[in-house]
Amino acid sequence: MRKILIPILLVALVGLGILALPTSHHGTTTSSTTTTTQPHYATAPLTGLTDRTGVSLTRPALTVKIENTPDALPQWGVDQADVLYEEIVNGGITRLAAIFNSQAPLKVGPVRSVRPTDTNVVWPLGGIFAFSGGAAYAVQSISTVPSLKLVDESSAGTAMFRDPTRQAPHNLYASAPLLFAIGGVPKPPPSLFTYRSTSQPVTGAKVAAFTVQFPSIYPVTWTWNTTSLSWDRTLFAQADVTGTNVRESPKNVIVMWVNYVNGIGTMSSYADLQGSGAAAVFTSGKEVKGTWSRGASKSSIITYRDAAGKTIALTPGQTWVELLNIGANVNATP
Repeated sequence: MRKILIPILLVALVGLGILALPTSHHGTTTSSTTTTTQPHYATAPLTGLTDRTGVSLTRPALTVKIENTPDALPQWGVDQADVLYEEIVNGGITRLAAIFNSQAPLKVGPVRSVRPTDTNVVWPLGGIFAFSGGAAYAVQSISTVPSLKLVDESSAGTAMFRDPTRQAPHNLYASAPLLFAIGGVPKPPPSLFTYRSTSQPVTGAKVAAFTVQFPSIYPVTWTWNTTSLSWDRTLFAQADVTGTNVRESPKNVIVMWVNYVNGIGTMSSYADLQGSGAAAVFTSGKEVKGTWSRGASKSSIITYRDAAGKTIALTPGQTWVELLNIGANVNATP
């Protein structure tokens, strides 16, 4: 009876934690599971790219008006903008509205004056709008945008500066970090586009190059670069290279055919970005034809859809939006 009770007692003592059995390293297997948590990084709202620093979520959009004439070259900072709008202004010349959020170059420009089209571009974004000045009607127009902090040369302080080696008015530049320090809302800005994953194919016709027929000497040619997988920009029959010797080459180019109210090239002309119209999206070496549309509210985001009515997804990265007048051509080379 004692031989039976002893094993039962030992089991009870082990179960109560009073007695520990010796551990044998012979003939036993010890397993352990280590769980590694992958870091979750932010996505920059205006590029769709991974933002490991998360800085894009902590600051607003910063829009800087940039001159686009031969006298303005080389331009500074445009390669670091998240989004650029190219618009037709008085005299039939083109001008850029460069929107920064994920990057903040120390030198941006040459900075030039505001135009009425800018009001329609930045209304959904808010944030900060930097410009050299402007005619009363244009300044009054941009002043109507809610939640937009206006900064011109007279109020910028050290955030804008003149380059003495260049001739005025083509020598005014801005510092993006100092402009961001002024503050603006919302933080972050809303996303303007839908982006695709690397595994999501693009349905469209292959394009080697295409030319956007802006007026006069301002047509722009974009050539697909099979190495960088982006669109190399050519302006004034030469490669568009920035002041830091970087070839301007975005991942996406969107052409929107828009009505310029009051006519092309007039002082009061502006692109009507409400309603809808034809569009062509160039991404991943292909052209996707479709439409653009925007609701009645100026705060609405413009949407882009293909011929089947599906939202066109862009490649993450920089995007140029070409505001081309209705009736002008885009000549594509397969």
